[in-house]
Amino acid sequence: MYWWGPFVLLATFFGMEFMAWATHKFVMHGKMWHFHKDHHQVEPGFFEKNDVFFLIYAIPSWLCIMLGMMYGNYFSVWIGYGIAAYGMAYFLIHDVYIHRRFKWLRDIDHPYFYAIRKAHKIHHKQLGKEKGECFGMLLVPWKFYKKAKLVYDRKTTTE
Repeated sequence: MYWWGPFVLLATFFGMEFMAWATHKFVMHGKMWHFHKDHHQVEPGFFEKNDVFFLIYAIPSWLCIMLGMMYGNYFSVWIGYGIAAYGMAYFLIHDVYIHRRFKWLRDIDHPYFYAIRKAHKIHHKQLGKEKGECFGMLLVPWKFYKKAKLVYDRKTTTE
């Protein structure tokens, strides 16, 4: 194992937040709105057309890992792991915690998680593809963190 591998993984993970923001703002709320629309305007059923977007990240992750292993390019492998780690975090935060598609992670009581959930709710207030805000997932505008901290502090001092 190369000592720099975990650093590449972490850099890729954090770089993916920007990629997710840009993809969400310019692709999902742009030319690919047809696939993202049912995420904002809920339709019956467990699956959404929006679920197809996981392929945008799963395929490059898989290719980086597979081709990196095949050709001994471990830099590529670590990039693939970083993309996969972000994909797992995205799934757990977005689908499980925020949208409650599964019955896990419902009792998290922390200002950070309150802030990202609130920012995502603000994003979903807009039902159309125009005029949206808060396109990121793990990093949201500072105002949401400040408000979450106030609510959390008020809640913990009254308990």
